[in-house]
Amino acid sequence: MIKKTLLAVLLLTFLVSCVSPKIYKELEEKYGVLKEENRKLSDENDALLSAKNAAENELKQVNKAYDEAIQQRDKLQAEYNAVKSNYDNLKNSYDALEKNSSRAIARNSKKNRELLAQLEAKEQALATENARLEKLKKELEERSHRVAELEKVIASKDAALTQLKDAISRALTDFEGKGLTIEQRDGKVYVSMENKLLFGSGSWAVGTEGRRAVQQLGSVLGDNPDIAVLIEGHTDNVPYKGNTHISGNWDLSTKRATAIVKILKENTAINPENLIAAGRGEFAPIASNATPEGKAKNRRIEVILTPKLDELSKLLNEN
Repeated sequence: MIKKTLLAVLLLTFLVSCVSPKIYKELEEKYGVLKEENRKLSDENDALLSAKNAAENELKQVNKAYDEAIQQRDKLQAEYNAVKSNYDNLKNSYDALEKNSSRAIARNSKKNRELLAQLEAKEQALATENARLEKLKKELEERSHRVAELEKVIASKDAALTQLKDAISRALTDFEGKGLTIEQRDGKVYVSMENKLLFGSGSWAVGTEGRRAVQQLGSVLGDNPDIAVLIEGHTDNVPYKGNTHISGNWDLSTKRATAIVKILKENTAINPENLIAAGRGEFAPIASNATPEGKAKNRRIEVILTPKLDELSKLLNEN
């Protein structure tokens, strides 16, 4: 968190000192939106995982209570059967003695009443346990259904992300081996394009082949209107010494991210509200800057695609 705060302060410092007030305000607003959406998505993902863990724990507890209730019911049933068998034996004895002794009849009558009272008590206890068992069974079914719904929605979102990733892979197949990678992780799809595919050295103007790659990516995004699109610009750690209107790597990475947004906006099927541009400068490397190969990997544009989680939020807020 401290590192992110320092980065945010550095970003604001660079922007205030080097970017016009209008551009600075636009970038500041977009960066705020980025932070807020990132926070919401993190919260929603944490809430989802917490809800699923809680549901699974509750399911385990209900299963345990259900098993204990079964054992208690079986025990009461066995006791009931034993008492009933004793009662039947005594009743048979009562019938035999009824002809011979009024005293024996009275004694057996008392025992019969005691046994009947015991039977009634056992029957009542058994009925109570059966009722509790039914309640636990119903609760177990409800919890199982809720867990199944959560798992179904999560599986649906994962499947949709996989389909999106596959669609992007098919659309960008011409650019394989040209600094393009596509990954699916943490509930998002990451499309990374090295600068050699998009920009010339020190430039934020997108080349012909890079524009075609971005446009083909945009054709897939246009078919998925519920996807939030974050475009991040990244550089290596070599200080920028080109255009005097650019203050440094952070400014350059921001202009490159904005250049990609402008191309995507040309596709009218893409909702501009879903597009966010951000510059990260050299502060989020994916490889070592000690080698030319590592620097080339760090000079990149990352397009991060995140599905909206409205359905999951609604399901989590139902109870």
